[in-house]
Amino acid sequence: MTSYLIEPFDRLPFGGAEKARRYATERYQGAAGRNWYDCDPTLRFLMRRHLGDGFGWAEPRLKEMGALMGGPIAERAEQTDRNPPRLEKYDRWGRDVSEVVMPPSFEAARRDIVATSFTRPGFVAEAKANGVDPAPLGVAWSYLLDQADIGMACALGTGGDMVVQLTEMFAPEDVKERVRELFAAGEMSGEAAQMLTERSGGSDLGALESTASKDGDAWRVNGLKWFASNANGSAFVVLAKSEGAADGVRGIAPFLVLTERRDGTRNGVRIRRLKDKLGTRSVASAEIEFTDAEAFLLAPSSSAGQGGDGKGLARMMELTNGARLGISMMGLGCARRALVESLCYARAREAFGAPLADQPLMQRKLAELIVETEAAQALVFDGYLGRPRLRIGAALIKLRAARLGVTAASDAIEIHGGNGYIEQWPVARLLRDAQVNPIWEGGDNILCLDVRRAIERQDAHEPFLERLTQAVQQAPQGDDATAELVGERIENVRQAIAAWRGLDRTVAEARLFPLAQYMADVYAAALLLEQAGWERADSGTDRKALVARLYARTHLADAGPLRAIDAPAEDLDRFAELADGAFTGD
Repeated sequence: MTSYLIEPFDRLPFGGAEKARRYATERYQGAAGRNWYDCDPTLRFLMRRHLGDGFGWAEPRLKEMGALMGGPIAERAEQTDRNPPRLEKYDRWGRDVSEVVMPPSFEAARRDIVATSFTRPGFVAEAKANGVDPAPLGVAWSYLLDQADIGMACALGTGGDMVVQLTEMFAPEDVKERVRELFAAGEMSGEAAQMLTERSGGSDLGALESTASKDGDAWRVNGLKWFASNANGSAFVVLAKSEGAADGVRGIAPFLVLTERRDGTRNGVRIRRLKDKLGTRSVASAEIEFTDAEAFLLAPSSSAGQGGDGKGLARMMELTNGARLGISMMGLGCARRALVESLCYARAREAFGAPLADQPLMQRKLAELIVETEAAQALVFDGYLGRPRLRIGAALIKLRAARLGVTAASDAIEIHGGNGYIEQWPVARLLRDAQVNPIWEGGDNILCLDVRRAIERQDAHEPFLERLTQAVQQAPQGDDATAELVGERIENVRQAIAAWRGLDRTVAEARLFPLAQYMADVYAAALLLEQAGWERADSGTDRKALVARLYARTHLADAGPLRAIDAPAEDLDRFAELADGAFTGD
């Protein structure tokens, strides 16, 4: 039954029922309204692998979460995008209240998410009591949420772990108690924010101007933060320089600022204006001014007189790798949602006498999107669940996954044609949202500099290459050529790093980007081979081996003088297997 009127042009001489069927509204269900766990074979596969015997206990809960994210949360995300937060600057007497008013759709979504989160303390305790590792479930929760609304993911998770950990390490006891109350629902409860960026620069933190002055066992912070997300939070980590400190990176220290002072009065935290952003409208980003704001130094007490021990920024940056993985997951979430929307549309939309999904060129594009998304999925899940966690991993993973979110969303718009460029369809918002991921927590250049720092100071490439070698050793029998190719490229990466270390400093910095891209290419290929080995042991099938082979052929093989035009057409011959293994649904 249709919900729309039949128009006169539906009865024109060259029209007819068959043509009208092609644009019947009810035929075009996208991702929203589906159970995102049930329709995702790759997620189910990874959960079986990482949860082991705990999978039986976890799966009903994963199903419930899939229905929640694909249903009410996805729907409310669209509403919030159209009705974003607003700033109530003054009350009726003209007093500055700097209150961020969130739309009802956001508040309803946040309540449901926090109440059912796989990261909340009660759920974590329940999982452990049943012998289930909660870590993979927390990763699955983020993966599902990020397909609905990466702005909400940012609002819930902006620096919560950083606030809690640094507070427990360094804050006065009464402040610790207050923070514990704020985060009773868990670190992903939307109470935290990081206040780093200033007008003087984002990545160049050494140029910041915010200043802290000693005031008993507390401090007073003054300054302006230029781009602060989750401005409606309650607990902020603020970077500032203590009076008299060096005007550079070593003079920076992190401070805890709460919206209420110890005595219960409003703290000196003023919101100048909310940012009118391209996307991620469900997280309130603002310009925030601190005026004699009560603050607490997040550094050893022995260094309090000096405003820190000169290691505050480095200590905080150690926690940033977790945040970078969070942004990587957002990029993956955008890519996964773009893939699902593309498959849904291509299967329903018809042109030239057949569905788009049956056309060879469209199959090529969709197959590429499937392979790239599953490669990013392998990277992100390894970043979270691989042990030991690789020092160099987060930068490489974000470099790849954040950018894929943008390109996948752009591909989804192209697949939808003109409809994709219209805000009533879901993919336009995807592109607007995805574009922030390469910026948050460091752009590509900053990530490359972190790769350099990890190699030069910690030889972090050695455990990285060892991890890749171990992954390739798990490859299934039967496709030795792909395993041999990836194994050769691991050694080539080792040679590339050695050659890079011998370059002139200026040239070496310019070559960081292709080096990091090469490392990410081989990392993803090795992980896909490892997953292919898991799949063979789990079900005896070889779809992941196909994905690994297609990925390695594109990213690692020598294309030759014909640019691989004569390569086997496995992406077409086995397209149905690729697509059905990525998404189950009409």
